[in-house]
Amino acid sequence: MHAKYDPKKIEPKWQKEWETKKIYKQYDRAKKFYALDMFPYPSGAGLHVGHPKGYIATDVVARKKQLEGYSVLHPMGWDAFGLPAERFAIKSKTHPRISVRKNIANFKKQLSNLGFTYDWDREINTTDPEYYRWTQWIFLQLFKKGLVYESEEPINWCPTCQTGLANEDLEDGKCEVCGSEIEKKPLRQWVIRMTAYADRLLHDLDAEQLDWSESIKEQQRNWIGRSEGTLIKFPISNNQFPNNSQIQNSQDFIEVFTTRVDTIFGCTYVVVAPEHQLIFNDQFSISNSEEVRKYIESTKKKTEQERNDASREKTGVRLEGVEAVNPFTGESVPIYVADYVLGNYGTGAVMAVPAHDERDFAFAKKYDVSVRQSVGVNEESGIKNQAENMEAFVEDGILVNSGEFTGLSSQEAREKMTAWLMKRKLGKKQVNYKLRDWVFSRQRYWGEPIPLMKCESCGWVPVPEKELPLKLPEVKSYEPTGTGESPLASIEKWVKTKCPVCGGAARRENNTMPQWAGSSWYYLRYIDPNNSKKLINPKKEKEWMPVDLYVGGAEHATRHLLYARFWHKFLYDISVVSTKEPFKRLAHVGLIMASDGRKMSKRWGNVVNPDDMVRRFGADALRLYEMFLGPFSQSVSWNTDGVVGMRRFLEKVWRLAPAISDQQSVVSGRNPKAESGKLNALLHKTIKKVSEDIEGMRFNTAISALMIFVNEMEKAESVAREDFETLLILLSPFAPHIAEELWSLQGNKASIMLERWPKANSKFLKEEMAEVVIQVNGKLRARLRVLAGSSQEDVERMAQEEESVKKYLANAVVRKVIFVPDRLVNFVV
Repeated sequence: MHAKYDPKKIEPKWQKEWETKKIYKQYDRAKKFYALDMFPYPSGAGLHVGHPKGYIATDVVARKKQLEGYSVLHPMGWDAFGLPAERFAIKSKTHPRISVRKNIANFKKQLSNLGFTYDWDREINTTDPEYYRWTQWIFLQLFKKGLVYESEEPINWCPTCQTGLANEDLEDGKCEVCGSEIEKKPLRQWVIRMTAYADRLLHDLDAEQLDWSESIKEQQRNWIGRSEGTLIKFPISNNQFPNNSQIQNSQDFIEVFTTRVDTIFGCTYVVVAPEHQLIFNDQFSISNSEEVRKYIESTKKKTEQERNDASREKTGVRLEGVEAVNPFTGESVPIYVADYVLGNYGTGAVMAVPAHDERDFAFAKKYDVSVRQSVGVNEESGIKNQAENMEAFVEDGILVNSGEFTGLSSQEAREKMTAWLMKRKLGKKQVNYKLRDWVFSRQRYWGEPIPLMKCESCGWVPVPEKELPLKLPEVKSYEPTGTGESPLASIEKWVKTKCPVCGGAARRENNTMPQWAGSSWYYLRYIDPNNSKKLINPKKEKEWMPVDLYVGGAEHATRHLLYARFWHKFLYDISVVSTKEPFKRLAHVGLIMASDGRKMSKRWGNVVNPDDMVRRFGADALRLYEMFLGPFSQSVSWNTDGVVGMRRFLEKVWRLAPAISDQQSVVSGRNPKAESGKLNALLHKTIKKVSEDIEGMRFNTAISALMIFVNEMEKAESVAREDFETLLILLSPFAPHIAEELWSLQGNKASIMLERWPKANSKFLKEEMAEVVIQVNGKLRARLRVLAGSSQEDVERMAQEEESVKKYLANAVVRKVIFVPDRLVNFVV
C-alpha cells in the first residue's frame, strides 16, 4: 500500500482504467435506469465549482444504481447552438464553430477529471449536422401538422443581440443573455402553435404522476395560466352612433375577456392596451389623438414586468370622443388606454370594475371614475360603499344592483349572464392562457437553418426530408445585421434554390432556430446516437424511456422544461415515442454561490476553478464537499476550508486499511468481539441510511452517516475485511477513486463497480433513527433525523450545516452547548 494517500496518482489511473475497460457500459441487465443531466452550453469561461454539483449528484445515483444491478444510461453532450455561443465568438473574434470546438474540449477535460460515469460513446453536439438533421425533421413534422405559422405581430426584440425572443427568453422583462431592455417590434417570424397543447401540458403535470417538486409544477401552471371565463362584446359608441339603439346594431366592438362577468353591472370604464388596434383605427375619431400618441410612446420604454407590477402607480389616458356600451345596461362608459393592460394577453382589453378589482379601484380613484358596487355579502345590504372604505371587495358573493340577476350567487350569475350574452350573440364561454405561442425565428447565424423555402408560385414549401440536414453554410461575417434578417440572407448562393414542387425559383428561409430547439429532444438521441435512418429506434426508446432522474437548474422550469414537454407530446402524437412525458423524476440543484455570497462571475473576481481544487485536494474530496454542503436543492456559499475537511476524512479512511483483519464480519453479526455489537448495529444502520438518503437525494446526511461509521471503525482495535469492503462500496458513489484503489489493494481483481450494493439486516435496525431538536438560545430552529446514539460532536456538526441554524450562528459566539443524546442540542450564544 502507498504510505500516503495521493489522489494525483490514484485518480488519473482509475479514470483511464474505467474508460479502457468500459466499466460503466453494463447494458445487458434486466432492470434499467436513465440518469440525465441538463447538458451545458460550452462557454469560453469553462466550469467553475458551482457547475459540477448537479453532475456529481447524478453520478452518485448512477453508481449506486449500477451496484444495485441496473443497466445505467448516464450520457453527456453539448447545447452548443444559440446566442451565448455566438456572442462569445463575436467577442473573441473567432468563428463560432472554432470557439465551440475549443470550449467543448476544455469542458470535457474538466468533467473527465472528476471521474464521472459518462458514456462518451453517446456524446452529442447540437451543432453536428447529423444531430440537427433530426431537429429539422421534427420542425417539418410540426409544419406539416399545421402547428407552424408565419406571423408579423410585434415580438420581443433585443436591440443588443439584434434578434427576436420568446417570452421564455426574458428575465425580469430583459434579455436573458445580455440583460438589455426589450422592445416590441413588428417582425416576420415563424411561430410554433404551442398553445394547442396547453391543456395537456397542464393536465399531465398531475395525471402522469410526475415526481417533481410542487413548486416547479406550480411555476408551470402559472406560466400556462389557464383561466375559464367569458368573452364579451362591448359595442363602440362615437359621434357616428349618437344613441344606444344604433350602437347595438353596429358591428364595431371591443372584445374583453373576464373571469368575473358577475360584476359587469359595476363596470364603469373599459381599458385597452397601448397596442390595441382600436387606437389605430381611423374610423373612430379620437379627438385627443396627440395626447394618446405621446402616452403610447412613453409605454414603449417600460418592460412587461414593470407594466405588470401591481404595486406601481397606474397611469392612462382617456380616449376622447369614443366610448364603450355595457351590453347589459346599454350605458356608455369611457375608454382609457393604460399600460397595465398587455396587448399580448387575452384580447388586449378589459372591463374595469373598480368596486371589485383592486387595480381598477386604484385607477378609478386617481382619474375620478365612478365606483359602483354589484356584488356584496348579502342581497339586502351588500357591503359598505367601497368609495368610502377605500377598498375593493374582490371575493365572490351575492349580486346587488344587477337588474334581473340581483340576488344570485356569483357562481350562478356567471352561468346565467354568459347564457344571456350567448343568446344575443354578444359573448361566449372561453378559456384563456397566459402561455403564448413559441416565437421560433432568430435573426442570427449560429443556429439550425429552418428547412423551408419560399416559392414564387407555391408559397412556403418544406425542404424534402431526403435532403436533410440542410447545413449551415460557411460565412466570413456572422455578426447580426440588425435589419430583421440573419447574415444568411446575403449568401445568395445558399439562399437561391429550386422549388421541389414545381421546379421554379425559390429562396430559402434565412432565419435560424432558437437555442431551445436542439435541447428540446436531446435526451432521446442519447439512446440511439448513431441512427441515420430514424430519430430513434422504437425498441430502444421503449427500453429506456422515460428518463428516470433528470437533474438541473430551477431557472429552466418555465423554459426548457415546457418546450421539451411540448415537443415530446407532439412526438408521442406522431408515434415516435411511447410515453406522454419525458422526465419521470426531476430534481433541481441549488446554486453554489461564491464565499462573498454573490454569484460566481469573472466580473466579481470570485470564481473558483474546479481544476485548482482537484490539483490541491483531489476529485474525491471535491465531490464529497459539494454533496455535503447542505440540502441538495438549497443555495449555499463556497468555502474552500470545507474541501480541506473532506480531504482529511478521506485520509482517515485510508488509514483504516492497516487495521484490516480476517476476523469474522459484523455484516453477518457473528463477530465474537465484545465491541462488535455496537459496530454491528451501526453498520447496518449506515447501510440503510446511506441507501435511503441517496434515493432521496439527501447526500449531506448520507455522508454524515459515513463519517460517523468511520469514526467508530477508527476506535476499533481491528476492522474485519468484509466490513471495510462494505464501507468502500457505500463510499464509492461519492469518492470512487479512493474506494477503487483501496478495493484493489485488498486483493480484489474486478472493479468495485461490478460488486453488489449491500443490504441492511432488519434485526439490527430497531430504533435506528432519532429526531433531535435544534435550538439557539432555547428557540426552535430545526429538527434533525440522526442515527440513534450519535455523538455530540457529530450532531453539532450536522446542526451547524442546516441553513435555518447557520444564519443564527454566523456572527455569534457560542458560549455553551446543551446536549441531550437523541433529543436536543441547544446553542447558547
